Amino acid sequence: MAGMRSGARSLRRHFGLLVAGVTALATSVGLVAAGEAEAAQGCRVDYSVASQWSGGFSANVSVTNLGDRVDGWRLVWTWPSGQQVTQAWNATVTSSGSQATATNVGYNAVIATGASVSFGFNASWAGTNTAPSSFALNGVTCNGGTTTTTTTTTTTTTTTTTTTSTNPVPGNAMEQVAAMQPGWNLGNSLDATGSDETSWGNPRITEALLDNVKAQGFKSIRIPVTWGQHQGGAPSYTIDSAYLNRVKEVVGWALADGFYVMINIHHDSWQWVNALPSDRTNVLARYNATWTQLASAFKDASPKLVLESVNEPQFAGVDDTRGDQLLHELNTSFRDIVRRSGGNNATRLLVLPSLHTSGDQARLDALAASMNGYNDPNLIATIHNYGYWPFSVNIAGGTRFDATAQKDLTDTFDRAYNTFIARGIPVILGEYGLLGFDRHTGTIEQGEKLKFFEYLGYYARTKKITTMLWDNGQHLGRTSFQWSDPELIAQIKSSWTTRSGTASSDQVFSAKSSAITAKSLTLNLNGTSFVGLSQGSAELVRGTDYTVSGDQLTLSSALITRLSGSRAYGTNAVLHARFSQGVPWRINLITYDTPVLSNATGTTSSFAIPTNFRGDLLATMEAKYADGANAGPQNWTSFKEFDRTFAPNYTSGTTTLTSDFFAEVNDNARVTLTFHYWSGARVTYYVTKSGSSVTGTTS
Repeated sequence: MAGMRSGARSLRRHFGLLVAGVTALATSVGLVAAGEAEAAQGCRVDYSVASQWSGGFSANVSVTNLGDRVDGWRLVWTWPSGQQVTQAWNATVTSSGSQATATNVGYNAVIATGASVSFGFNASWAGTNTAPSSFALNGVTCNGGTTTTTTTTTTTTTTTTTTTSTNPVPGNAMEQVAAMQPGWNLGNSLDATGSDETSWGNPRITEALLDNVKAQGFKSIRIPVTWGQHQGGAPSYTIDSAYLNRVKEVVGWALADGFYVMINIHHDSWQWVNALPSDRTNVLARYNATWTQLASAFKDASPKLVLESVNEPQFAGVDDTRGDQLLHELNTSFRDIVRRSGGNNATRLLVLPSLHTSGDQARLDALAASMNGYNDPNLIATIHNYGYWPFSVNIAGGTRFDATAQKDLTDTFDRAYNTFIARGIPVILGEYGLLGFDRHTGTIEQGEKLKFFEYLGYYARTKKITTMLWDNGQHLGRTSFQWSDPELIAQIKSSWTTRSGTASSDQVFSAKSSAITAKSLTLNLNGTSFVGLSQGSAELVRGTDYTVSGDQLTLSSALITRLSGSRAYGTNAVLHARFSQGVPWRINLITYDTPVLSNATGTTSSFAIPTNFRGDLLATMEAKYADGANAGPQNWTSFKEFDRTFAPNYTSGTTTLTSDFFAEVNDNARVTLTFHYWSGARVTYYVTKSGSSVTGTTS
């Protein structure tokens, strides 16, 4: 998104070394045996620690067979410092006291003569993290050579080899990325594609803005930058010095505030980088020239400055497999240019995206394969997430954050965790939000929106993913420094550390035309416990005003009657359910009757249905032809996209059908519209387009 536009496979990561000039734990340990010859046996084990943090580490083990073919293997070692394996890949690892045993999985059981197999694991440690001193493969201790004896008389020798990393690590990447949580995007400013940072409607960035972002509790700030309109032509593609200095100024302010700061090549991705398949020579020259200049400009900046190769990479006219290959070329060039530039860039954290910054497994596998080949411990993987698409834009009936929308989120984060984090590679969710926010934040119903952000924050935290909220000015006011939706930011902030209770809805509807009855909501406790229910500062009485049975909260008819007063249409009272932790859950008591629509005439560019909403709220709209076929845009579904094709205006009392809707409606064909309201009410309406004229009727 980013502004105005629109099973992990078997992965053997070749781990880099932890600190420059510090020896890696690449230990070859062996035992020589003597006795009657039976079969040639021999092996070498290389063990290395890829990354280490407080209480944990990731390691890689490579086993080379120096003897006859091995068909099924079992590697045993003893932990000298009480370490315990917590997770493994490419092998099954079990523990018994201080002894650990790794056995093959189905696809790597055979080790031919001279061949190797690798596996990795995460483990815990306390006090010290001493490397194992001996490994045995299928009962024979590995000494780096071969033997043809089977006697049990043994003598032990140990040799240790050391290597030095070409990319020394100033600090642990996992720890640094964890310290970046939570993050915020300074969107639609320096990434704007107009003449300057104000061309997309936001004011100039100020120190005061960054100070206020810091005061909100954010630890990192992503500053998207679009360079294309501030560059000269070939062959140097020189970046305008005034613009570069402005970017350096803003970056300097953010670093002075203590932020981790990320800058990138942003909307250039679709302005000119996407032409790589058809204009390879020029695009590569421009991309390389851009990063050469940026690497030079920022090589001495604080290590807390992080560089991202390109935002949401995409390539015109090729499939995703080819796109993965092209992105690998760009990421490789980016990394090489930055590392060669020296200074702090030799070890600076670098962020590499998947194609489209997608969380799909194939895209993650392609990025993982690239990172595997770089042998660079200072790399971060990044993806973006704007939720399950039908929910994110309110189309195809996706009005609720239901089990399908939740699974889409958990599956994405699980894939990122298993592909990268479980293997010691940190992940940043470089942007997150809902796509409906591009139009206005009301596209998604408030309670459903809050449930999405509560769950996203919680699940990202459990998967150790650092999150960066996308904000193009629609959330934090750039000069007022006030949040446009205080409930939303309260829920987001709460999710950084804990869970909050929610409910099946934040709306309780009572029809004015009917007698008031008790109403129930299902509580989503999310690990909390229910504490109480209040109206403002007044505590409501459990057992009289309401009851709680399991996860069912029931409001008594007496309470609703008392708080509804004269029963004017709309919200009559606001309650808050409180839980043992997190933020309270707001519940609106709403009086309504079924909305009334009226006949109308207009044009395809201006058509509004007079609507007496009578306290109700519009959830979605269906459109079908008389034969039952779906009408309007995206006709794979009868449920149209909220705001894009229709929109309620509660102030003016109208429901608008947009020109986008009529552009894909058949001429002179009657369309049946079904409006679905949050109360559960449904109202049918009919429209017919004739040329540019539109007629709407209730029957």
